[in-house]
Amino acid sequence: MSERTICAVATPPGRGGIGVIRLSGPDTRAIAESITGALPLPRQAVLRRFSDADGQTIDEGLVLWFPGPHSFTGEDVAELQGHGGPVVMDRLLQAMLAAGAELAEPGEFSERAFLNGRMDLTRAEAIADLIEAGSEAAAKAAMRSLEGAFSNTIHELVDQVMTLRVHLESSIDFVDEP
Repeated sequence: MSERTICAVATPPGRGGIGVIRLSGPDTRAIAESITGALPLPRQAVLRRFSDADGQTIDEGLVLWFPGPHSFTGEDVAELQGHGGPVVMDRLLQAMLAAGAELAEPGEFSERAFLNGRMDLTRAEAIADLIEAGSEAAAKAAMRSLEGAFSNTIHELVDQVMTLRVHLESSIDFVDEP
């Protein structure tokens, strides 16, 4: 587990009806509570006011709480879903940074999921493939990888190779004499 608590806007830049910001790491609970007042029960969405350190309301929206290790990253995770304007998203992000979070690097949430054993490397790469998919066929292929189809095939091949190795080694007649 990382010692850093990270945050990032999870929705594309620009204007939209909904904008999502995620937090992950050891200080997630404290940072999220400083902005939302209180966290809901795990995996339940609750309407809350989002405020900055001065108590000024930034927005109103949904907050979700995913305590580790039962979260995407394997760490404590909170998700704030507010109105998707860039000013609102920036103010929420600034409030998180002021409360002690650090800006996440691109792909850092997926990297943490991989490092914490929540997914294998092929599934982590499938997330990027799904996001970047330029066609329905590419999206379907990425989704199959994300669901584990590629990983399962690889594991089956490894098992077959190991079985073959066992049979080969057991059939070799080693001579005891020089």
